[in-house]
Amino acid sequence: MKPNLKKVTLLLTGLLVGGKLFAQTPMADTSSAKDYVKPFSPESSFRTWSIGINGGMLTPFTIFGSNRNQDFVHPKAQFGYSGYVKKQILSSFGIQADFLGGKVSGDSGQPGTFNDFETKLNYAVSLSANITLANINWRHQQGAIQPYLTAGWGLMAYKPTLNANSGTPIVYKPNNESIKEAFIPVGLGLKFRLGTGINLDLGYQVNFVQSDNFDGNKVNGSSDRFSYAHAGLEFALGKSSKPQLATHNPVSSMRTEYLWENMNTKNQLQAQIDAQKAANDKLKADLDATNANLAKFTADSDGDGVPDFYDKCPNTPAGTKVDGAGCPLPVNKPVVIVTEADKKIVRDAIKNLEFDFGKSTIRAKSYPSLNRVASLLTEKNFSLRLAGHTDNVGSNDANMRLSKDRAESIKSYLVSQGANASRIEATGYGETQPIASNKTAKGRQANRRVEFTLF
Repeated sequence: MKPNLKKVTLLLTGLLVGGKLFAQTPMADTSSAKDYVKPFSPESSFRTWSIGINGGMLTPFTIFGSNRNQDFVHPKAQFGYSGYVKKQILSSFGIQADFLGGKVSGDSGQPGTFNDFETKLNYAVSLSANITLANINWRHQQGAIQPYLTAGWGLMAYKPTLNANSGTPIVYKPNNESIKEAFIPVGLGLKFRLGTGINLDLGYQVNFVQSDNFDGNKVNGSSDRFSYAHAGLEFALGKSSKPQLATHNPVSSMRTEYLWENMNTKNQLQAQIDAQKAANDKLKADLDATNANLAKFTADSDGDGVPDFYDKCPNTPAGTKVDGAGCPLPVNKPVVIVTEADKKIVRDAIKNLEFDFGKSTIRAKSYPSLNRVASLLTEKNFSLRLAGHTDNVGSNDANMRLSKDRAESIKSYLVSQGANASRIEATGYGETQPIASNKTAKGRQANRRVEFTLF
């Protein structure tokens, strides 16, 4: 028994170590996008075929019923091997064809006719339903462990050999022929996902033989049974780009589809928002350009009521009346009518005007007539031009200064009496414009004058 246990232990150790190595490879790091399959996709979107190879321990002891009631109550562990081909129909349901081989042996543990038995299992083929549990996961994208149950029906061929207490082996069936019997395999196990399409398979199977001669000792008439604890690897067949249906979580694909659709919707809405924003920006830019163009037609820098674009006379002083081209309208000056009475007042002022000799000082006797001139200028808003003249006695410069000073002196006096200074013009001409000969005293007296001109 120890060599067989040793073989089984080495096999399980090798499978577990190999499984750990597979788990450390990049294949185990598969993303949800790679495992994603659009919901309600056809079967062709998955890998539905797989094969498995297993090795483990065969023993007549099982977890069902009382093992003390069997023909041989002391089991011996023997090495067993198996393989299968599976077709996955749904995420949680598949059908698999199994093959099982090895030896099953046991010891009676008490004095009797037979000491122990050994049955060589030439083959045991069966067709079973495989139900995968918990591969639909609402919390994770994909579960790392898939529990499963199996049940089916099959046919086996075996050769039991009994060892009598005398030490003589007894073959149950003569001519070394195999016994063929139907059996029902029932099992459970766990599959650990190591990578894309690779799973570690740990399982336990009880095989119910439809006879009492599996151990070669037909005693109580009850059917024999034996168990098979195994470990192995499962490999999914097909393109590695497709997920294995048995380990596929459809809930994750539905969630991914929902997120992608929401993301696409969000991107579409964002694209529409961006497009509308761009359209609004363009509309604003066009509006700004239009307003800028309109501003050219409405700007009026000088405030004359004519836009700059049409203003042919820019910078017109404020308050100036302009025409349609922005140019000042001609000013119609009021017609000044100077009457004879007005002229007489001026003549009297000229007649009575006297200055100190050689000076611009007005003598007091001239004030009354000048006062009447100031009143005339104020009442009728006349303008007055004063022109000072001298004879030729003295230098030209002195005469020019004297004539200018006397005209200015009269202007200052008139202004002091209320006349508008802006309407009085005072000019000196010196001896340049005589009206009589300077060779006679009478002529020189006529040349010494200040002319008053109303307008």
